[in-house]
Amino acid sequence: MTAYTNKPEQITALYARLSQEDALDGDSNSIVNQKAVLSKYAADNGFTNPVFFIDDGVSGVTFDRPNFNRMIAEIEAGNVATVIVKDMSRLGRDYLKVGYYTEIFFVERDVRYIAINDGVDSAKGDNDFTPFRNLFNDFYAKDTSKKVRAIKKAQGMAGEHLTKPPYGYKVDPADKKKWIVDEEAASVVKRIFDLCIAGKGPMQIAKILKADKILTTKAYYAKQKGKLLPDNPYNWNENSIVGILERMDYCGHTVNFKSYSKSHKLKKRIPTTKEQQAIFRNTHEAIVEEAVFERVQELRANKRRPTKAERQGLFSGLVYCADCGSKLHFATCKSFSGSQDHYRCAKYKSNTGSCTAHFIREETLKAIVRQRIFDVTARFIENIMDFREMVYQQRFAEAEKKIQRQKKQLEQARKRITELDRIFKRIYEDDINGTISHERFLKLSAEYEAEQRELTEKVNAEQKEVDTYEQNKSNFDSFALIIRKYVGITELTPTIVNEFIKKIVVHAPEKIDGKRFQKVDIVFNFVGEIHLPTDSQTEQKEANKHEKTA
Repeated sequence: MTAYTNKPEQITALYARLSQEDALDGDSNSIVNQKAVLSKYAADNGFTNPVFFIDDGVSGVTFDRPNFNRMIAEIEAGNVATVIVKDMSRLGRDYLKVGYYTEIFFVERDVRYIAINDGVDSAKGDNDFTPFRNLFNDFYAKDTSKKVRAIKKAQGMAGEHLTKPPYGYKVDPADKKKWIVDEEAASVVKRIFDLCIAGKGPMQIAKILKADKILTTKAYYAKQKGKLLPDNPYNWNENSIVGILERMDYCGHTVNFKSYSKSHKLKKRIPTTKEQQAIFRNTHEAIVEEAVFERVQELRANKRRPTKAERQGLFSGLVYCADCGSKLHFATCKSFSGSQDHYRCAKYKSNTGSCTAHFIREETLKAIVRQRIFDVTARFIENIMDFREMVYQQRFAEAEKKIQRQKKQLEQARKRITELDRIFKRIYEDDINGTISHERFLKLSAEYEAEQRELTEKVNAEQKEVDTYEQNKSNFDSFALIIRKYVGITELTPTIVNEFIKKIVVHAPEKIDGKRFQKVDIVFNFVGEIHLPTDSQTEQKEANKHEKTA
């Protein structure tokens, strides 16, 4: 039996905890009930200087709790004589950590520990059943976690939202399971996507929002709830912007199972792959068009960084070498005039390959792209149906034949898979009836299973190709919207370039009769390359021989 001596200035720590799962048990575990039990016990047994430490809505499997940590700090400072809880599960549901605190931490610091309902009092000596209670509490937490995960899994697979609405949405007052658009926040989300399309990176976007005094997500929610705004309420950070730009929910789709934890005791969430996620389309109103979202993901995959001269190439991240496939990097410096800015093959620049030193000036590329967009737009406006047919013939005529063959093969493969199911059933019955030997059954079933598995993999792969093809065909309408949006443009902007252009391929220049010829292939978003009847190689006049070489 351990003797405990209370110093007059020491406190009696009354600790109460309630997790969301515990709340399901009703009033028995409520904070109000725990406080009443603890107060009465302290008063009836002469414990002085009682101080409450309460963690409401915190799981018992984690020990990173605000008021638990505050109590531990008081113990380490020597200010606590006794810790009292309603029962041992209130201290926690991890038997290893609970054992550490009750058998080592409290003992070393001469702190008396009492769990009222479990009859545990360290002043009365060891309770042999205490470790088993800790273990049962741990089992309870594990079992509860399994049940909660199973419920969440079922809800997620049914297309229900598993998270709170992201910034830009709010819960529908008429149906708590639905999200509706929060117009004020949604306008900021749209602006963030527009700025990205305009060539701005997350850090640049954060600076723009801060300069315009746009409330951060945290500050916005505080304002909505009538609470005090946090310090630096306009201080957007790069990670917040990235989180918004990468969230597919803004297209109107529900994306479930984006992360998981390895254990109910671990807080860390691990991102899942796209294959592990469940996506339910058109479950709520979209804030961002899907075409815009996909374009933003492409742009973010080709991140652009401002140069030391603080100039950024209009086509940075979009220009590729026709010979080696490398990107053409934007080259400039403070001493350059705008006409000297150019794009140069990365492999030549870094001397890591055998690619030739071909390059193209940005002014020239601007003129080529602007003229190309003008020609395509003019052809579209002149006769939309002819333009559609031309694009179809160039991009889909040959592919159509292949897709039709694949569709026939898919139909045949699916019929064979169904037939194999019938065969399985038949040979299984023959095996049971003794019509064929069991060894023969095992051999045949293995062969049929291998064939069915191979066919299933083939069906999945070919169906994906067919789906992609059908999606590409429907993308013409998206391209048509962009054309109509920018009819009559006279100058290129980052937004126009990013909406129109997917990729630019620059070939090495050729000199013919003293003139410089350079072929440039332009791949448009949604429709790929477009070859107009009047197409020819782009001529770039030889630069003035006396001009300073970039």
